[in-house]
Amino acid sequence: MKHDPDSEPDAEPGAPSAGGPGAPRGGGRAALARWVARRLLLAVVVVLGAATVTFGALRLTPGDPVKVMVGISAAQNPEIVEQARHETGFDRPLAVQYADFLGDLARGDLGWSYQLQESVPTVIGDNLWPTVSLTLAGFALAFLIAVPLAVATAGRRPAWRALSSLLELVTVSIPGFWVGLLLLTFFSFRLHLFPATGGTGLSGLVLPAVTLALGLVGLFTQILRDGMARALDEPFALSARARGTGETAVRLRHALRHALIAISTISGWTVGALLTGAVVVETVFGRPGLGRVLATAIQNRDFPVVTGITIVSGALFTLITLGVDLLYRVVDPRLREAPA
Repeated sequence: MKHDPDSEPDAEPGAPSAGGPGAPRGGGRAALARWVARRLLLAVVVVLGAATVTFGALRLTPGDPVKVMVGISAAQNPEIVEQARHETGFDRPLAVQYADFLGDLARGDLGWSYQLQESVPTVIGDNLWPTVSLTLAGFALAFLIAVPLAVATAGRRPAWRALSSLLELVTVSIPGFWVGLLLLTFFSFRLHLFPATGGTGLSGLVLPAVTLALGLVGLFTQILRDGMARALDEPFALSARARGTGETAVRLRHALRHALIAISTISGWTVGALLTGAVVVETVFGRPGLGRVLATAIQNRDFPVVTGITIVSGALFTLITLGVDLLYRVVDPRLREAPA
């Protein structure tokens, strides 16, 4: 029987044709699965590498952590020092200590805090949310400041771009601790608008979040402005103008949405920068959090706490980066079917 192509039912609008570019491909899903497996393996290697470097750096630094651990008065008694050294395993060869460390890590045992006398997971759990809330607030504030600056200066006159670039350079260059001290001096000690140290409520979050955000405002503004400037010359922006769309709408609906993709691509680096900045900010403002705990643990040579926070921070960094990259591959078929 002769085949009549007109007798076939029409395909639904938007439905992929058989074998067409929109059709699901098993090879693409297999490539995505291989890519995820490789990235997870790489994440484990990265976290293990960070933990190993921290382990070696802490044990090769000058000083006796056992004497710091037992205290000044007890450190004068050799018997107490040696007993503490044996109980903590510091009397074993470095290779044996490292093997024990890897064995504990494989079992999920992050150890016991010498100074706080708590398990490391408990210490991290008690101080994780203050750092996460500060990090989220700093990111959101930096984003809210950068977006209007980028929208206002993208594609504008060179004088406006030069002024914006100068502000970006200033915000990136000023040390975070100096910004924090200035904010404390003016808004806390003089105007008494915000608590000086130790605030855990919303009022105690404002100045630390501003301090943390200012370090990112310049970077976010530059990325968004450059992305918008390129997008404003793209055909879709020119077509929107030709249809009578106003310049503000073109910037907000088209150019800004296009530029926001670039911000998400540096999300992993941003998390690392925020966690690093949180160490300084929490110390300056006396806030509870992982940053302050980490600074105190380094000072007191509390090795398990330092190593545990390093592992958790490294895991957060790699997982967030993996999540963003995975989202791109799921959304964009070209990346999904690319070689893993």
